[in-house]
Amino acid sequence: MTSPPSHLTTHLLTQLSTTKNLHPTPQWLTAFMTTQKPTTPFPALTQTALFRLLSSDISTSLSTDPQTCLPTDIHNVNVKERRLPGPTVLQLLGIEDMSKSRWEQIEAIEALERGEGTKGREIIRVTATEDENNESEMVGKGGGGPHKLSLQDARGNCVYGVELMDIKGVGLGMSIGCKMVVKNAVVARGVVLMEPSNTTILGGKIEGLHKAWKENRKAELKAAIEAAERSARSNV
Repeated sequence: MTSPPSHLTTHLLTQLSTTKNLHPTPQWLTAFMTTQKPTTPFPALTQTALFRLLSSDISTSLSTDPQTCLPTDIHNVNVKERRLPGPTVLQLLGIEDMSKSRWEQIEAIEALERGEGTKGREIIRVTATEDENNESEMVGKGGGGPHKLSLQDARGNCVYGVELMDIKGVGLGMSIGCKMVVKNAVVARGVVLMEPSNTTILGGKIEGLHKAWKENRKAELKAAIEAAERSARSNV
């Protein structure tokens, strides 16, 4: 298949970086462009590239320029406070609702498995035709949170983020692999402090990671409950 003209590659890179802060590697971009027809309209080309990037593992698809990644000493707890200038693209590896007990988190996961979300205090059905961003928003507006997020940058560096204020799209219904952009956030003793002014949810999902997380998360929560119960009995 003949690839689109080279000037389109440059234009696409500019579009992705300026509108979404996504900086794909030259290798990823070249491989993507070879799958596209020369006659593909530019808006369609951009949307396809965006969808594939949001579905990818950013440790293999995005640039590892130091300016777009986490500091190498991000976990240094001796640094009381610093700014993360960014913009830094991160992907979600796990999420926990700190306002809910372990049993409540299990119930919330099971509700999502049944296709139920929450909107205010109302339980609603989430149909298969509704996109996942809507599902995430409904869960996030259900009175839960703050949330603790396990995040990863393009270099594979991991960090925890804590939601200080409700962020649209953040909730237990988020897909693992969801991408977000963090800019000018405070990092306090190795933890990113997240709020609407410094965090933008882009969306996306890594199928393999999402499936594994769903399968393992309930088991981890139940194991933690059982361990706590055993500890409590042994202290009696």
